[in-house]
Amino acid sequence: MKEQKRILIGRVLSNRMDKTVVVQVERTKRHQLYGKVITTRKKYKAHDAENACQIGDLVKITESRPLSREKRWLVTDILETA
Repeated sequence: MKEQKRILIGRVLSNRMDKTVVVQVERTKRHQLYGKVITTRKKYKAHDAENACQIGDLVKITESRPLSREKRWLVTDILETA
């Protein structure tokens, strides 16, 4: 059976590179001992073939094969424009 590819939703931080955007994904989780809600942020480089994304857009990214040294994600949808 084929593996399910991971899908993440985040905001575009940078679109300066050609056909590449930097997407910041925020997750909330509880601290294991104290129970406080913590927001964690992580940046992913994603492939944007048409250079359609602008800074501040909300996008959906999907896991893919390695496209370069740091790019392992594809922009599939632009959910909300800035």
